[in-house]
Amino acid sequence: MEIGVTTFVETTPDTNTGNVISHAERIREVVEEIVLADQVGLDVFGVGEHHRKDYAGSAPAVILAAAASQTNRIRLTSAVTVLSSDDPVRVFEEFSTVDAISNGRAEIMAGRGSFIESFPLFGYDLNDYNELFDEKLDLLLKIRSSEFVNWNGKHRPSIENRGIYPRPVQDPIPVWIASGGTPESVVRAGLLGLPLVLAIIGGSPLQFAPLVKLYHRAAKESGHDPSKLTVASHSHGFVAETTDIAADKFFPSTAQAMNMLGKERGWGPYTRNTFDQARSLEGALYVGDAKTVAEKIIFLRKNVGITRFMLHVPVGSMPHADVMKAIELLGTKVAPMVREEVAKWEASEQA
Repeated sequence: MEIGVTTFVETTPDTNTGNVISHAERIREVVEEIVLADQVGLDVFGVGEHHRKDYAGSAPAVILAAAASQTNRIRLTSAVTVLSSDDPVRVFEEFSTVDAISNGRAEIMAGRGSFIESFPLFGYDLNDYNELFDEKLDLLLKIRSSEFVNWNGKHRPSIENRGIYPRPVQDPIPVWIASGGTPESVVRAGLLGLPLVLAIIGGSPLQFAPLVKLYHRAAKESGHDPSKLTVASHSHGFVAETTDIAADKFFPSTAQAMNMLGKERGWGPYTRNTFDQARSLEGALYVGDAKTVAEKIIFLRKNVGITRFMLHVPVGSMPHADVMKAIELLGTKVAPMVREEVAKWEASEQA
């Protein structure tokens, strides 16, 4: 059971002062968070790609490369790369470079993007949303499997027997399919035999159990061994010394960020009642003391089949010291409890 952290490198206004941290300062903070996550024994750190004022992570590979030389064992991944609006050649080259600096710890999470700012920015038509992803994923996987590439597509110029470098330390470099929970995306991942990451940020995580079964079934029917495939979750959360402290610290910035997005997307208001309900055992928020968060992750592993859990913290801007403390507790307190209990459970299942 792998445990890690994701961030979107958020730069929303401070809920107490209204001040907004600079993009430069927040990027430096995230590098410090990755270094700490490595030091406290976490398995993976992911940086998401966005192209808007309230997120500073438009170039995840650069941030991950900055952390790669300061870390030793933690895996470094995009969370996600908006592959539909990017060039697979450049994506592969950038993450192969991160892989070289980290000596084989880079990963790519490929997604279509729930935020769409990158499409007009790079000159893509949203009407081609699905077709772009299918085509560019095909090219990325061809580049991954072969040094020299021959490829033809509709939305990108063809490639005729061109070598693509550098080649990664890992052979192959991991490519994940990121999904918001549609059957089509989990089937795609299963048929390709690629690891799957699910954004479980609302409702009950138990709703995702049938999707994990569908993923495994598609993989098996395509000749892949489901037992060798990793299923990850990306979920909002925060860890503090007590559950009350965690909830009180995490709610204000989370509500601010969710309500801002809600205005853009037509969601209802995000209230404290909504927040508190999601903190229940079967809710999608992983907020509390170490024991509470560990119990929820164990519940997710046993009932949904998740084998990698990534805590997305923060959702809106929070004091850097609070985020660092949450990462410390996740690595030193939560992760050991989860790993011990999951190991016991898996041993009993095999007996």
